[in-house]
Amino acid sequence: MRSAASGAAALQRRVFLTLTGASLLAAPWARGAWADVPEMKKLLAGRTPKQGGITLDVPAIAENGMVVPLNIAAESPMTDADHIKTLHVFAEGNPNPMVASFSFTPECGRAAASTRMRLAQTQNIVVLAETSTGEVRVANAEVKVTIGGCGG
Repeated sequence: MRSAASGAAALQRRVFLTLTGASLLAAPWARGAWADVPEMKKLLAGRTPKQGGITLDVPAIAENGMVVPLNIAAESPMTDADHIKTLHVFAEGNPNPMVASFSFTPECGRAAASTRMRLAQTQNIVVLAETSTGEVRVANAEVKVTIGGCGG
């Protein structure tokens, strides 16, 4: 039989391991993994993006890298004073990492877009959202590609 103290210690250990695992997953963004992609570095212009506020819907596994669906949406009040200006999509492992940019105005009512992209290999997809207030948000997801779409 366990004592209350050992049960509390086990719970604290689980919480610690969970938080450590989550921080390891987020660690590349905390260190600035985007620094390897010149287009992202230029776009950020020294700003540090914040996680959250972006829904990125891509398949975890793409059978064919020639046609990979992408749905993105960013939370925003879409007012004159505070709205999403642009959503930028990058595929870090492609020969040309910039996949698409979508521009929005408050009249759009919602900052959301859907498209298809080509992926050369298994890689990270990164979405940067620029707001009218100068803030930049980021979301990313890995897509495993079984047959590449950018090769010859």
